[in-house]
Amino acid sequence: MLDIIDEAAKLIREGGLVVYPTESSYGLGCNALDEASVRRVFAVKRRPFGTPIPIIVSDVAMLKMCAFFDERAERLMKKFWPGPLTIALRKKPTIPDVLNPRAVAARISSHPVALSLVKAANVPITATSANTSGRPPHYTVKQVLRDLNGKVDLVLDAGKLPRKKVSTIVDFTLSTTPRITRVGAIPKRYISEITPVEVDVK
Repeated sequence: MLDIIDEAAKLIREGGLVVYPTESSYGLGCNALDEASVRRVFAVKRRPFGTPIPIIVSDVAMLKMCAFFDERAERLMKKFWPGPLTIALRKKPTIPDVLNPRAVAARISSHPVALSLVKAANVPITATSANTSGRPPHYTVKQVLRDLNGKVDLVLDAGKLPRKKVSTIVDFTLSTTPRITRVGAIPKRYISEITPVEVDVK
């Protein structure tokens, strides 16, 4: 497994696209710092530009290369990472505008393959679902290949993935008080124990 992770990490560093397992479904990964690679992700998914793409990072130190955050966000990271909490923060210039023009939404994945991949690549990786936009997420490699065959450089097969709740999103960019913009696997009450939050779910 380590050999294939190293191969996948090398592909990502060289501008390739890799399908990898996450906690919720198969994801489509590229070097999130490389504009050309990110544009490939949009093209493969047929995703409209202007629709932000989240990322996974290996640790808080990697996130500091990508975003500005304060002690409130860091407390949430320490409590819930690795895990299904996505935190939206003001981005630094290292993140290309095509990925997100003003912010970056990040998490540390609790899936061992995803975490090993981002550590081996040593760059943040896109964490969008590995499917054509508008289609449901894929939980098997067979589904991925039926949808994206020939459009990606490598697929990491972890078998059939269990269907789990998506991550909860806490946005620190909308106001002085962080807002939950998507309620997922982590309920509001657990987040409120760490820092005051508002709920802004439409």
